[in-house]
Amino acid sequence: MTYSKIYLKPGKEESLQRFHPWVFSGAIQRFEKQPEEGDIVEVADNKGNFIALGHYQIGSIAVRILSFEPTTIDLDFFKNRLMTAYELRKSIGLTDGDYNNTFRLVHGEGDNLPGLIIDIYDQTAVMQAHSPGMHYARHILADAIIQVLGNHIKNVYYKSETTLPYKAQLDPENEYLIGGEAGNIAIEYGLKFHVDWLKGQKTGFFVDQRENRALLERYSKGRSVLNMFCYTGGFSFYAMRGGAKLVHSVDSSAKAIDLTCKNVELNFPGDTRHKAFAEDAFKFLDQMGDQYDLIILDPPAFAKHRKVLHNALQGYRKLNAKAFEKIKPGGIIFTFSCSQVVSKENFRLAVFSAAAQSGRRVRIIHQLTQPADHPVNIYHPEGEYLKGLVLYVE
Repeated sequence: MTYSKIYLKPGKEESLQRFHPWVFSGAIQRFEKQPEEGDIVEVADNKGNFIALGHYQIGSIAVRILSFEPTTIDLDFFKNRLMTAYELRKSIGLTDGDYNNTFRLVHGEGDNLPGLIIDIYDQTAVMQAHSPGMHYARHILADAIIQVLGNHIKNVYYKSETTLPYKAQLDPENEYLIGGEAGNIAIEYGLKFHVDWLKGQKTGFFVDQRENRALLERYSKGRSVLNMFCYTGGFSFYAMRGGAKLVHSVDSSAKAIDLTCKNVELNFPGDTRHKAFAEDAFKFLDQMGDQYDLIILDPPAFAKHRKVLHNALQGYRKLNAKAFEKIKPGGIIFTFSCSQVVSKENFRLAVFSAAAQSGRRVRIIHQLTQPADHPVNIYHPEGEYLKGLVLYVE
C-alpha cells in the first residue's frame, strides 16, 4: 500500500536513523499533499528515500513512527505488535490470572505503538489513545486485542475523552467497543481491588506502582503507615498485608477515599488498623503529629509542561520537607514523581533540598522506576517518567 509522503529537511533524518520515534514539525521540508490528522504517512529524506511510516498530527510532534520498514499498517500489523507486547508480559510472569490479572499490555513508544496505552484488568482491556491516528484505529485495535488474547478478554473499553489533543476536534466518547458492563474486581499479586475505569483517573488504577507497592510491603511490618495521595489505596492494602500496625490513607477526593475503603474491606474485612481521610495533603501534613514511621508520597504529576517545571520542583521540595520534619527517627519515606518533564536529577535535587532544610540525616536505600510492563524504548529515553526514592531518616 502507498501512503502520502512527507519530505524532511536535509540532515533531519538523522534522529530517525537512530530509531527515535518522533518527527517534529520543524523538521518537515514539504508535503507531497497535505495529510489529514491521523493519516498514515511515509517519511522520506529530502531526496525522497524511505525512512519510516507513522501517524500524522498537527502540533510539535508531527509524526509518531509506527514502522521503520515498508509495510501495510492493518489488522495483521497491530496483531503482531500486540502479540510481541503480550509475550513480554508473559515472560515476566504477569499473566497468571489467579495471582495477577492486572498489567499494562501496551505502553506507547515502549512497545513501538506510540500514542497508545492498553491496561488489562481481568477480562477487561482499557484502551487510551493519545494521538488522532490511534483514535481512528480504535476498532481495528479492539479486534486485534480479542484475537491476540483470545478468551482472556471479554470487554474492550475505550477511554480517551481527556487524553486526545483538543485541537484535533475529535469529540471522542468513552465507550465499550466490545462487550459491556463487567465486574470490575481485579487481582494484583494476590490482592483484590475495585477498578473504576468508567470515571476513575487514567485507566482506573495506577498499574505502574505494582513493584513499588510490593517493595513497600516488605518494609511495613510493625510500622505506622501514612499513604498520601492514596487514590484507590494500592499502597495501603499492601502495607496491611505486610503487617503494618496502622495505616492511614489521605486523598483530597472523597470518591477516591470511598474506593480505598472498599478495597481495604475487600482484602481485610473488619480490620480496624485502617482509617481514611478526605483532606488536602499539605493541610493534613501541617496538622499531623509525629506518629508515623513510614510515609508514602505519591502525588499526581506536578508538571505536565516544561514552563511549570520550577513550580513543580518547589512543590516536591515543600511536600518532602513536611515529611522529613514529621517522620519518627528511624522512619522510611517512599517518595515519587510521575512528571515526565521532571528528570531524575531534578527530582533528587528537590528531595535533597528538603532533607537539608529539615536538618535530618537521610540515606537513599532504593532508587525506583516504572515496572517491566512499562518498558522504555532505548531509542526514546523520554519514555522513562516514573522516579522514586526510598529514604531512611535517622
